Amino acid sequence: MEIADYLVADDKRLISLALEGDHTAFEHLFNRYREAMRQLLIQRAGSESDADDLLQETFIKVYLHLDRYNSEYTFGQWVYTIARNTFIDYVRRRQEDLSIDERFSAPPSSAPTPEESVIRLQQRDQIEHYLEALSPRYRQLIRMRFFEEYSYEEIAEKLALPMGTVKTQIHRARERMCDLIRKGENH
Repeated sequence: MEIADYLVADDKRLISLALEGDHTAFEHLFNRYREAMRQLLIQRAGSESDADDLLQETFIKVYLHLDRYNSEYTFGQWVYTIARNTFIDYVRRRQEDLSIDERFSAPPSSAPTPEESVIRLQQRDQIEHYLEALSPRYRQLIRMRFFEEYSYEEIAEKLALPMGTVKTQIHRARERMCDLIRKGENH
């Protein structure tokens, strides 16, 4: 058979020739469906190298089981079904390679656990306790700078104080707060 004859032959003719041992006929079938199946597998596998491996595995199965092809379906549908099943097997194999913990653990959540929530609440209570032990001016400065996140410039403007005074007082307030925390941890 000439190359041009393979190019114009329909799938059924190429399948018939391939079943008779004509490797060129199967090569033309492969070339006809290769790119469509490859794109499908890239979409599903997410990796070109994995998709290429799956494509090769798919067409090996097609070749080995060509005698089982049912002409009630298009050849493309049959190849697609084999590609889909090959992908499903691939996903299962990857799952089996994971440990039990990895397989069944939920993805990490950004929400705090109940224990973390309790700890944060306790820490907040401790900080409030230490803040109450500060002078009203230092308490105000700590709240504005670290809780309300005002810049030094905004604090100076709101309190009508020079920038140097604000920086110095915030530094002293922070030192005082650290001293109270250290003393509290030692008791």
